[in-house]
Amino acid sequence: MDNETTLGGLKRADFRQTVDGKPVDLYILRNPNGLEAAITNYGAKVVSLHVPDKNGNPTDVVLGHDSIDAYLKSAEPYFGAVCGRTANRIAKGQFFLEDKLYRLAINNGPNNLHGGIKGFNAVVWDVEQPDGQTLVLTYLSKDGEEGFPGNLATTVTYQLVENALVITFKATVDRTTVLNLTNHSFFNLSGAGDPSILDHELEINADFYLPTDETSIPYGKPERVADTPMDFRTPFAVGARIEADFQPLIYGKGYDHTYVLNKKGNELSFCARCYAPKTGIVMETLTTEPGVQLYTGNYLSGDYVGKYGKTYPMRSALCLETQHFPNSPNEPSYPTTVLQPEETFFSKTVFQFKKL
Repeated sequence: MDNETTLGGLKRADFRQTVDGKPVDLYILRNPNGLEAAITNYGAKVVSLHVPDKNGNPTDVVLGHDSIDAYLKSAEPYFGAVCGRTANRIAKGQFFLEDKLYRLAINNGPNNLHGGIKGFNAVVWDVEQPDGQTLVLTYLSKDGEEGFPGNLATTVTYQLVENALVITFKATVDRTTVLNLTNHSFFNLSGAGDPSILDHELEINADFYLPTDETSIPYGKPERVADTPMDFRTPFAVGARIEADFQPLIYGKGYDHTYVLNKKGNELSFCARCYAPKTGIVMETLTTEPGVQLYTGNYLSGDYVGKYGKTYPMRSALCLETQHFPNSPNEPSYPTTVLQPEETFFSKTVFQFKKL
């Protein structure tokens, strides 16, 4: 099999372009277990991820586009991307750090989302491919970029390990800053382009979640999932309660909430399990992060074309964005997102695939 074309027929040639004066390409990782990941260094985006279904057929389980041109003009800028410096939302686009007020772009209602106007999802990363299963991307975010302090050096490593895609983040900074990184892959385990994830069975290892206001900012204190439609401690179909008369679901137009994972520290531990009856594909997520944002593609519109000529209607994907909590710089009770110059940020998430 050549390294110019993916299992789904995506062509590297369609991703080779110069953006912001830097070369962009598509890098293909494969391993003997039938996994294939295609990643572009524009936004460090996972473009495709093929895993075997219950019959051994390779199935692409992430949404995306088939060319760099499509990514550059996409109505959904976060498909498969690394989001930073701060994933998720910061209320009113401002926070205090070391007694100084920092103001950020307002790009999501009254709030800052995923790092601002040109976050990590929209920059060209430097890249090395040390072997056929590993891709290492680096980016230097300069002091003041998108309003954040400090020169921040970030590395994201994508690696195929047995039946899993492993994503590792490391970062250092020369001045105190805030940092919250995630990968924003949109999953459909029935195959990218299948019209719905409402039949997916989901389990999340969390007794608490963060209720949000109408602008998707958490009120603050976590609340119990017990006796609410937010409870995924045992497997439930995603669509079973998504239309419930429950204010957090009404505000979010579905699930778009952070779950507080059951864990004591930053150990790599079980986060979530998702199963698609159509393909028999199971995805187990493990992470060192304290939370996971469940997003059920509530704002996908279906009015533009993704890979393989498919459209992506509302709720045709779900995201499990492992991360710290939204608005953490303004919530002292949350796990801190402050990164000091003497520290090294580390985060690891594993998407492990099985079949039933």
